[in-house]
Amino acid sequence: MNIKFSRRRFLATSAGALGTMAMPYLSRAADRPAVTHGVQSGDVTVDGGVVWARTDRPAQMLVEVATTDTFRDARALPPIAALPESDFTAKMLLENLPGGQDIFYRVRFRDLSHSAVEGEPLVGRFRTAPADRRDVSFVWGGDVAGQGWGINPDDGGMFTFSAMRKHRPDFFLHSGDTIYADGPIQSEVKLADGKIWKNVTIPEKAKVAETLDEYRAAHKYNLTDANLQAFNAEVPIFVQWDDHEVTNNWSLSKELPAAYKVRDISLLAARAGRAFHEMYPMRESIVEPGRVYRQIPYGPHLDVFVLDERSYRGPNGPNIETAYGPANYFLGPDQIAWLKRGLLNSRATWKVIASDMPISLIVSDTPKGGSEAIAQGDGPVRGREFEIADILRFIKMAPITNTVWLTADVHYAAAHYYDPNKAQFQEFEPFWEFVSGPLHAGTFGPNALDNTFGPEVRFVKAPGKDSQNLPPSAGMQFFGHVEIDGASGQMTVTLRDRADVALWSTTLDPKQG
Repeated sequence: MNIKFSRRRFLATSAGALGTMAMPYLSRAADRPAVTHGVQSGDVTVDGGVVWARTDRPAQMLVEVATTDTFRDARALPPIAALPESDFTAKMLLENLPGGQDIFYRVRFRDLSHSAVEGEPLVGRFRTAPADRRDVSFVWGGDVAGQGWGINPDDGGMFTFSAMRKHRPDFFLHSGDTIYADGPIQSEVKLADGKIWKNVTIPEKAKVAETLDEYRAAHKYNLTDANLQAFNAEVPIFVQWDDHEVTNNWSLSKELPAAYKVRDISLLAARAGRAFHEMYPMRESIVEPGRVYRQIPYGPHLDVFVLDERSYRGPNGPNIETAYGPANYFLGPDQIAWLKRGLLNSRATWKVIASDMPISLIVSDTPKGGSEAIAQGDGPVRGREFEIADILRFIKMAPITNTVWLTADVHYAAAHYYDPNKAQFQEFEPFWEFVSGPLHAGTFGPNALDNTFGPEVRFVKAPGKDSQNLPPSAGMQFFGHVEIDGASGQMTVTLRDRADVALWSTTLDPKQG
């Protein structure tokens, strides 16, 4: 049973714990267990969050938590093991924290074979969700290290994370394609103007990922970037996945390219899923181990519904079925039922639906043909659109107010307003969908738009059909910034580029439910 307590009680219990804690002995040996890829926090709520770190050998992760950066009020938590079976990663759920409070945590590792040998500590921080109606700010985006654009020190590394960090957001919603397991990173790429893009490389990224260790290495490659490490130490992540965590456009019908020696897509997905869960500070599901979809409550003004549009989909195909069934599953019946229950029970002002793919942008499964996403072309509801129609109808009939959809995937920035008066399917209330990304990958688009749900493009920033796969150095890397005013409940959504230039913004007034 979790016991809730205030900051005053937190400090009182911490002082007692600190008084009984022996000061750690730091070995004079040069070889001590290290924190190898920075620290991360994630899935933060009003009274807790998950912290993560990785070391270089069998060790115990030692965590201290405090409400000041001096750690005068620190309390030590029971150690947990980091073993080869999890690639020496470890994560811990911190509970019973005060709401709306800056939390500081300090992580070090103790060698399992030599208990007197401890490594140097690394400090991270996060802010718990508010218990009252204070301001909330977060950023979102997706698509990291794609199309061969890796870490280039000459270009400042993964520079967009530095731009996002300046806003000091409460959290970061990662909309998927956290890695490109199918995208090798070469040492050099020749640009259109004749210049050379130079990547930091590692051996595992010279080929597509197939083994568990290769999938792990793709995540670790990104985590070596200094911008990302600094960002992770200060900003909690709410993470979801899409296709490139496994391979491009994967579904049960995936025909793997010749580059793959492993020909079983289900085996690749299982290995990729394990690496994904090892490498991020996610709260884990006891009901369904490995589940990605979850609801993260972030105070009175916000609930975040993180979807998984990859694990339960049917095979990619033409997507033109005229009735709903397993062939056109996208979220799947269980996840849809979970989403409806969560939306119905939510008392938050805003319900953010974090979708790893856009609703009405057409994404083809090339060169095979057919549909990779939800939309397949203008006209009545067909294929995977039946699930979206069902959700939108439910939101209208319940009724549920103030839903906003956030997504990435298509590698450009856009704002879509959905109007039933302009739609083929009209049983829904108007709503917004905002698209951002890539954070550090090739820039594409814009994609064609399907009129089934009446989307209207209110803003788009994309290179155009004659300038596809632009490198990060071209500047067209995008992220979204959401601010919720604590007093009024108004939500302001701003689309920004990696130079932190505000490209477009809108403010939404909350409706009373």
